[in-house]
Amino acid sequence: MIPVLVRRRSVAFALGCWAFVLIGWSGLLVPSLAREVEDGFGQTDVGLGLFYFVTAVAYAAGSVFGGMATERVGRRPILSSATALLAVGLIAQGLTVSWSAFLVAGVVRSLGAGAIDGGGNGLVLDLYEEARGGRLNLLHLFYSIGALAAPFILAGRGLLGLSWEVILIGSGVIALPLAVALAVADLADGRARPDRVAGGGRSSLLALPLLVLAIAIGCYVACEIGVSNWLVRFLEAAPAAAATSALGLYWAGLAAGRLVGSRVADRFDHLTLAIAAALASAVALVAAVAVPWLPVSMLLFAIVGFASGPIYPLIVAVGGERFPDRAAAVSGVIVAASVAGAVVYPPLMGVMSVTVGLPMAMLGTAVVALGCAAALALVGRMPAPGGTTRPEAA
Repeated sequence: MIPVLVRRRSVAFALGCWAFVLIGWSGLLVPSLAREVEDGFGQTDVGLGLFYFVTAVAYAAGSVFGGMATERVGRRPILSSATALLAVGLIAQGLTVSWSAFLVAGVVRSLGAGAIDGGGNGLVLDLYEEARGGRLNLLHLFYSIGALAAPFILAGRGLLGLSWEVILIGSGVIALPLAVALAVADLADGRARPDRVAGGGRSSLLALPLLVLAIAIGCYVACEIGVSNWLVRFLEAAPAAAATSALGLYWAGLAAGRLVGSRVADRFDHLTLAIAAALASAVALVAAVAVPWLPVSMLLFAIVGFASGPIYPLIVAVGGERFPDRAAAVSGVIVAASVAGAVVYPPLMGVMSVTVGLPMAMLGTAVVALGCAAALALVGRMPAPGGTTRPEAA
């Protein structure tokens, strides 16, 4: 008979995976619909960049405040409320005919999605202290599955006669049962646990290793979201179906990388593996942008995704190892820092596309991937808080 603790942990993890499918799916809806959204609301790339900016800020705010609130009131009410916000925002985006209302609904959706992202990472850090690298890669695999499904399903929605507005509304409706399930599920509590750090105090969220990890994940997400948000526009000379398929292949690569990471991540030092992955993704990005043949470029973007896949969950795992007493807050801070990368660079790519050109902006994503590798290498030279050495692979 399966122990009760194992059953409860499996249910909590399954709900987290469902939530990550939803935030992955919802995050790719507007990028996949970039041409329709711009035409439908009379916007340009600058307007779309503004949308990405304000929703990224909301995502960061949701992750930080969600993590802090979880330390005080527990994980269940925060995750349930965040999922309800996600649902309401999606439904409102599908119903509105006003660009300003579309922006506001996007902010509501992103507040919920950010709290889910930080809360889901913190949930896994608390549930699987012995196998964080593998389980976080598996969790983020489900994010990638949701993101991967969006461009392919949207590319073929015409066969079913569905408008993009109906897709948004339906996505919000599907999120509502998850909000109810999270409200009644037995989740890891998530409140701060000072008993897990030497001396009984609480780790400081201003510790230098966490700040540098924040820079690393910010650079990584600037690269990931920069490619994801602008790949369809970068391939504007290609047929719409081919450009959307290239975005799908990129996310297929991310999913494959996380699937492999879920099996092998805990066999290696998490930090070293993340550095190697960041370097590989930077090299593949340069090749994908420079190559003049569309099929080869599409394949290289898939390779970029595969190399990038394990980086985010590995960085979260390193944060959990170094700050085991504050999983909820640390995961919220890391997620917020990741969004800082999305706030700074991907929206700027919209401006760059009408000045120096989108190919140069895409090459810039390779530069920030190298920045991620450099920051992670610096973390490796720092002692963990309290003077302990950084954890090695199991």
